[in-house]
Amino acid sequence: MYDDKGNEYLDCINSVSHVGHCHPHVVAEGQEQMAKLNTNFGFLSDEMSIYAKRLVETMPERLSACYFVNSGSEANDLAMRIAKFVSGMDGIVCIENTYHGNLSSLIDISPLKLKRLGVEKKDHVHILPCPDVYRGKYQEGVDSDPGTLYIEEAEAMIAQLVASGRRIAAFISEPLLTHAGMIVPPKGYLKRIYSLVRQQGGLCIAVEVQTGLGRIGDVWWGFQSQDVIPDIVTVGKPLGNGHPMAAVITTQEISAQFTEFASTFGGNPVSCVIGLAVLRVIENEKFISSAHNVGKYIIEHATALKEKHRIIGDVRGMGMWIGIDIVVDRVSKRPSRLQAEMIAYRMKQKRIIIANEGPSSNVMMITPPMCFTCENAQRLLKALDEVITDVEGDLTAASDDRRLTNFSYYDFIDAERVNVPVDVLVLTAGEAAEREAKRELNEDALPLENKYVRLQAGDKYPPVDRYEALD
Repeated sequence: MYDDKGNEYLDCINSVSHVGHCHPHVVAEGQEQMAKLNTNFGFLSDEMSIYAKRLVETMPERLSACYFVNSGSEANDLAMRIAKFVSGMDGIVCIENTYHGNLSSLIDISPLKLKRLGVEKKDHVHILPCPDVYRGKYQEGVDSDPGTLYIEEAEAMIAQLVASGRRIAAFISEPLLTHAGMIVPPKGYLKRIYSLVRQQGGLCIAVEVQTGLGRIGDVWWGFQSQDVIPDIVTVGKPLGNGHPMAAVITTQEISAQFTEFASTFGGNPVSCVIGLAVLRVIENEKFISSAHNVGKYIIEHATALKEKHRIIGDVRGMGMWIGIDIVVDRVSKRPSRLQAEMIAYRMKQKRIIIANEGPSSNVMMITPPMCFTCENAQRLLKALDEVITDVEGDLTAASDDRRLTNFSYYDFIDAERVNVPVDVLVLTAGEAAEREAKRELNEDALPLENKYVRLQAGDKYPPVDRYEALD
């Protein structure tokens, strides 16, 4: 992609532009249909029928009824409405540190947002521990079988809910947990949770907004990698390659019970033609096998970098859904948001765009458009090696002389949550501090104690607008 000055950037995070920014086939199909006909709900079109048929062909046979909406949030909200109506219950089971959308009903079942907003969960929401076998309650290399321990804890929690008279309408989860920090659930975890929820009359919802349409390689959908078949599947971002569209796919039996639905723009002819074009590109350009091969290359070489760089704690993922966990040290596994932000900023200086995920925002998320090649991967990995080498050098210098050197600044650091990893001196370049310094003092003669804030390991950063290293 390119900025307004024509500079080229390598996009390593944009899962919305699933088959590539402005893919010519997708653009052309959308333009042609827009010039021909676009209409609203109430007018069945051939485009809708053709697209629905093609979309369900990518699913297990029992998932054959489609509802079309305009965003992943809409899809998740509709999925919950369906589950509550069909089950006659209202309890929702979700997983710690997950996020499911920005509607009020979805914030309620998004523990990551509840935590960040300081909002208590509602009584109908039940949160299972995140099955993180790297840093979670049960860990590989520490516990003999962390997957089984997470399953047993979930079993106990659900049994307690049932014993207390709570009724479960649905379990909602991504097959792979993106916002929780790119977490791959242990083998058999989802399968057991699905079984427990169904025993209580609840439905199982798989959120494929981040993992669907071949992103994980080998298969079309993330839930297929976990050996489960959901009752309801939701899809959003990748369906339209940037065009706002989403879908809910369920069984004919469930759909027959839920008849009260309407969406003005969901399933309009332009959206359906664009969605069909995206499916066609995925198949014609063999993007699913490409995701497997390129993703395998990235994971293998990033794992090799882990042996070289002490702040890489873990590399995990499937296909082109990959997380690189940045830590203060591998013994404690403490997440390092500071270093992760440093890496992201310097990668941007090299015109490579990455982002950080997880409750501590320390897990580098690599989810590029599916046209990402091994050549692109080589450029990413080379830059990452160089940047992490520089960052580790800066941290060594900071530990030695109590200064951070050779980096410019960080915007928008969350002062509430970021801890200082080592003893440092940080220039407070906030607007108020700058104004006071310029008004009252000769800046060159400003005493060090007043010009800089001295921080010790574990301290919180002061609430300033920007941090700059000492020269």
